[in-house]
Amino acid sequence: MLSKKIKTLSIVVPLYNEEKRVVKTLPKIETFIKDFYKKTRIKPELILVNDGSVDNTLKIIKDSLNFKNTKIVSYKKNKGKGYALKQGFKKATGDYILFMDADLSTPLKHLYGFIKQDLNETNVIIGSRKMKGAKVTKHQPWVRENLGKGFTLISNIFLVWGVSDFTCGFKMFPKKVGKKIFSKVTIDRWGYDSEVLFLAKRYNCEIIQVPVSWKNDGDTKVNLMHDVVGSLLDIIKIRLNYIKGVYKTK
Repeated sequence: MLSKKIKTLSIVVPLYNEEKRVVKTLPKIETFIKDFYKKTRIKPELILVNDGSVDNTLKIIKDSLNFKNTKIVSYKKNKGKGYALKQGFKKATGDYILFMDADLSTPLKHLYGFIKQDLNETNVIIGSRKMKGAKVTKHQPWVRENLGKGFTLISNIFLVWGVSDFTCGFKMFPKKVGKKIFSKVTIDRWGYDSEVLFLAKRYNCEIIQVPVSWKNDGDTKVNLMHDVVGSLLDIIKIRLNYIKGVYKTK
């Protein structure tokens, strides 16, 4: 049975130089959310965050949008995915807020599974590619995949124990919790996932992991060594932030 606790849902999609992707994926997103409303009566809101793209991303989304309940957030300088999500969450009004990747590497159909979970004011729902029931139809290159496993292990040890997949770009938050977490996010780029889940635990949220299917997009913007090193430094930053009281709330 679909949850009756959600009346509205915000879907935040960060975009950076996505002109080749959005012409294909934006119509699919719009079709899905219209169908989603018909089946669930949960009113969706789409929030597209243009993270300083220098290609035609902004023009394309402005010219091709057909879904009326859409907000576009745009700024000139690229800041990173963590920063983009922070801006999107500020604009979100839904009872729950989902963020997802523009390449649809995790299919939107998994949203139906998310809203069947135990939803309350503190439960955070995250997709996992690494637990029983998950299906990876196209893997990352061996080096990237194994570096990712190492990053997950380190994040488990130093930040949040028991999370099987920190970096899957398909996560859903109750509005109050999501806005609280993202108001405290300090990491703009690749380590933001770990910070978000660390904050979720610090704020006494339960993290519910849901197996998803996933397909690697070969046209990635990840600079392997640079971003691996950067992510490890971000873990150190998170711990230091915690020690210094950066994440405390009144």
